[in-house]
Parts: sequence; C-alpha cells; structure tokens
Amino acid sequence: MLHGYLPAILGGLWVTLSVAALSLAAACVFGLLGAAAKLSPSRTVRWLAEAYTTVIRGLPELVLMLAIFYGGQILLNDIVEARGWDYIDVPPFTAGVLTIGFIYGAYLTETFRGAILAIPRGQAEAAQAYGMTRRQIWQRILLPQMVRHAIPGFSNNWLVMVKATALVSIIGLDDMVHRANLASAATREPFTFFVAIAGIYLAITTVSIFLLSRLEKRYSLGVKTVSF
Repeated sequence: MLHGYLPAILGGLWVTLSVAALSLAAACVFGLLGAAAKLSPSRTVRWLAEAYTTVIRGLPELVLMLAIFYGGQILLNDIVEARGWDYIDVPPFTAGVLTIGFIYGAYLTETFRGAILAIPRGQAEAAQAYGMTRRQIWQRILLPQMVRHAIPGFSNNWLVMVKATALVSIIGLDDMVHRANLASAATREPFTFFVAIAGIYLAITTVSIFLLSRLEKRYSLGVKTVSF
C-alpha cells in the first residue's frame, strides 16, 4: 500500500501529533497570559496584549512561521554573539512548537478573555465576601466556568491548529507531510500520497470533534439551555 511508504508516513504522524499537542500547551500558556493582560488594570499591559492579538491574527500563518523561525533564530544568535557565547541552532521541532503556540496563543487569548467575561462578576465578589482567597476563587469558581465557556472556541482553535501543523514541513521538520512529499517525488504520484494525508487529517479532526463534544457535555452538566 502506497508503494511501501505507509509505515514511514505513519511514523511522521507521531511527529505531527506531538507538534500539535505541545503547540496546544504552549498556546494555552500564551492565551492565558494574553487574557490576563487584556483584563489588566494597566493600560500599557492592555495595549501590549492588544498589539499581540491584532498583529498575529492579521498576518498569514506561513509568513509568521518563516519570520519567527528564521528571524527569531537570527535575533537569538545576535544576542548570543554579543555575550560571547556559542552559536545556538534551534531544532525545527522546538521552533515549530513555539511558533504555532505563539500564533494560536493570540486566538486563545480572545477565547479565554471572553470566557472569563462571561462569568458573572458577582460570583467572585460573593466568594471574596465569604473569606475565600484569590486562589480558591480561581480554582473553585472561575476556572470550571471559564472552561465551560471556552470549550467551543477552544475546539475550533484546536481543529485549525492540527491542520496548521502541516506548515512545519517547510522549516525542515520530518512530519508526515514532509515524508509524503518525499514519497510523491520518488514515485511521481503526488495525488495518491496527499489524498492519503488528507484522509489522516480528516480522521484526526473527526476523533477530536467527538472527544471535545463529550468534554463539552461533561462541563455542561446541570446547566439549562434555553431554546427559542
């Protein structure tokens, strides 16, 4: 099947899933920091967060991928050279994860910010009046409700992020798209291999939709929905 290249492509699938999972973790960190910054009382912090989300969401992902990978590495080594340290070669895997996480952190910033604003402010004030600490208020009241409100937007971002992992092949990462490209060049049958890749991505997103819908139902237990 696929002229014997299927095991190699499935090996690249593990790289793709690893990039997607770690990029999601990085995006959540950037998103939470960005949401906190946008809700900060400091005007400067809010302005920086707004600039981050506006610029990142307004530029093509491919352009950002190339700019951050090459430009970021040049900037890093300029700093290293100024301090007299050895040259640092950032691995494509690390660069891909951080780049995708940084890009989709901008989208998750808005998702998390909207989820936090959807929680009635009076709940936190009531908890504070009962003597709960900020940490207790966050863990017991805000976080569970924020997750429920954020899941729809989070799900959409995850699905787009999974597909965006295909971009890491342009910076030399040996993922399944890169391996399929090599196989198609060797066999001169690009349609066959890229249709197979499309089917794998479709399977990943289908399973993701199922699991995320189950997660949304779990966090919506006891919540009444109003139908019009």
